[in-house]
Amino acid sequence: MKASLFYLPSIASRAEIEQGMAGMNPHFYQRMLGELTEQIKLGDELGYDSVSFTEHHFHIEGFELSNNPVLLDLYFAMQTKRIRVGQLGIVLPASNPIRVAEDIAMLDHMTGGRANAGFARGYQRRWVDVMAQQTHGIHGALPNQHDEIDNANRLAFEENFRIVKKCWTEEMLTFDGKFWKVPAGPTPWTLDTTAKWGKGVENGILKSVGVVPKPLQKPHPPLFQPFASSENTVRFCAQESVTPILPPMLPVYEEKLYSVYSEVSGKPKGQGVGVLRDVIICDTDEEARALWRDSGQFSGRAWFEPFGFRRGMMDPKTGASPTSDEVIELGYAYVGTVDTVLRAMETQQKRQPVDWVFCYTYNSLVPHPILMKSIETFWTKVMPRFR
Repeated sequence: MKASLFYLPSIASRAEIEQGMAGMNPHFYQRMLGELTEQIKLGDELGYDSVSFTEHHFHIEGFELSNNPVLLDLYFAMQTKRIRVGQLGIVLPASNPIRVAEDIAMLDHMTGGRANAGFARGYQRRWVDVMAQQTHGIHGALPNQHDEIDNANRLAFEENFRIVKKCWTEEMLTFDGKFWKVPAGPTPWTLDTTAKWGKGVENGILKSVGVVPKPLQKPHPPLFQPFASSENTVRFCAQESVTPILPPMLPVYEEKLYSVYSEVSGKPKGQGVGVLRDVIICDTDEEARALWRDSGQFSGRAWFEPFGFRRGMMDPKTGASPTSDEVIELGYAYVGTVDTVLRAMETQQKRQPVDWVFCYTYNSLVPHPILMKSIETFWTKVMPRFR
């Protein structure tokens, strides 16, 4: 099993967020960068496989200030030696796929081949609707909601994904899709330089373009998709050799997703799949759970549950959800002492072995010194049992 640090980087503590408009405070942002630098350097030295950031915009409340994950990747890669850097993920329906392909290829070169590539569909309408407005009819799509908005978002995601892969793997790019056409139409291009040393022109008309640079890794960086919770998404990941990362879900939901991925990919169940888990390790269970209440549970109730992210933990017949104790006992969160977290991971791996664990790292919400210790303890005291 590989372990990755995962950040939806918060800018402030719970108390600071509750004062309002924390995202506007430049001192908080500087502090966040400094603390993340120390945490990721530690992860690099310890041996964590990778670190990943999400993409969100307009987060004045103070959660998830991660509007450019590729730029964060480069910033932290320049301060580390071996840890891989990636995105979980770039929201493709609100992006120009050619720019995405170029940016990640540049990141791959600038990091010496340490780039991962992660793509998401986007669910927050406050920003997806603004950023995707020129891709007509595309809006944020809520998890577990299947309607016209969801379908349009998925179509845009899949088209953009295929363009990104073509940019990386094909010398010259042409594309004729619903949202993008390359070239955009009859484009005159009579430059002698292209005729002598380039390609893609016939009779003075542009017929194709070459997207450069190509990635350093061949055929492209490893691919990931957060946080897969539908059969359609998992099927797409299996078809495209993408590692899906599953959020905590009851067996009644996750079992089907593992089966679908296995059936389509031809791999044993769990192989090529990752899970997202909260990770907080302290000297006592009580201390870890108190920190969890002010970090994971606080942000979950304030920020994620309103978008439907808890539905996967609700019994489809009764609507009941596991208690906090049950969440830990069943291996859906790694919170507590080393022994408690070991038992939780063993429960998860016994129920369904997977290749990856993405450690949700509640920076700022968990005090920096405690988080540093938790990151080190998880790697040195827990992961040796599973690597």
